[in-house]
Amino acid sequence: MGQKRSNRPTSFDIAYRAGVSQPTVSRALRGSRSVSAETRARIEAIARELNYTVDKNASSLRSQRANTIALLFFEEPSEDDSRINPFFLAMLGSITRQCANRGFDLLISFQKMEDDWHTRYQDSHRADGLILLGYGDYTQYEQRLTGLVAQGTRFVRWGSVRPDNIGATVGSDNFGAGQMAGEHLIAQGRRDIAFLGQADEHYPEFSDRYRGLQAALAQGGLAVNPDLQIDALTTEESGYLAARTLIAQGAHFDAIFAGSDLIAIGAMRALSEAGLSVPADVALMGFDDIPAAGMTNPPLTTMMQDLKAAGVLLIETLLAQIEDRALPSPVLPTRLVRRKSCGG
Repeated sequence: MGQKRSNRPTSFDIAYRAGVSQPTVSRALRGSRSVSAETRARIEAIARELNYTVDKNASSLRSQRANTIALLFFEEPSEDDSRINPFFLAMLGSITRQCANRGFDLLISFQKMEDDWHTRYQDSHRADGLILLGYGDYTQYEQRLTGLVAQGTRFVRWGSVRPDNIGATVGSDNFGAGQMAGEHLIAQGRRDIAFLGQADEHYPEFSDRYRGLQAALAQGGLAVNPDLQIDALTTEESGYLAARTLIAQGAHFDAIFAGSDLIAIGAMRALSEAGLSVPADVALMGFDDIPAAGMTNPPLTTMMQDLKAAGVLLIETLLAQIEDRALPSPVLPTRLVRRKSCGG
């Protein structure tokens, strides 16, 4: 007895109706830019009409791909042991949607820096590429990135975009954002602006933001006081302790630019305990625009990073490597979000 022929539509059926080759259909349904937008739209419309779904197992066998992207979170210090920066959690929705739009599954994993994570994903072929978020001290992280490059692993990370980056890096214009923050505080009449955040090679994003602030001060004819830079990591507790240190050392300051919203929120608590009013005594700015920034008292002025665009750019940068295409521009602009913590 002969085997019953399946009535399930195939990519060849779509190709026949669209008047194109089957490989063109495959490329179009993968979102490849080698297929014109008009042809891709026609193919996608026919696929929807036929209720066609991609056979991911067959596709993977043909292309030697897993059709999966691995998103690896790395532990960072936090008070609630979640050890994931809420900024990255907020970015997750955009990454997930863009993966679905491009026909890839997303595998999310939590990693410890001491784990041999790069070998695990490279050797097992569990994913076609890696997205790396949240790494803490960059000087402890760059050796792993060098290993990934040596292995030929396709990866992209979120971080400070610099000429000497190891592998593909996507990030915001941190220097420009720091300069914009400084200009805003100066426009509010502030002259002695402190920076809370570890601003050295260990945390290059913070360093870029601080350099931007320094540029704004210099442009405004104001001196940079190194005593007003206090190290802090991206936690509320670290921001609280840094602000207490700033207050205790006795140097005059009338504004704080924090390297992250979490640092700013912690600093706000320390200022309140010291009897300093925000913004009457001290204007306060953060960075990231996490959801909690709009719920503080007063609501926090901050530099917003574009979470939606960030997720899209991370995926498109990784897929450009997978599909052997030129990488898109890696830098995203930021935007000033004015709230009451700066008084204007």
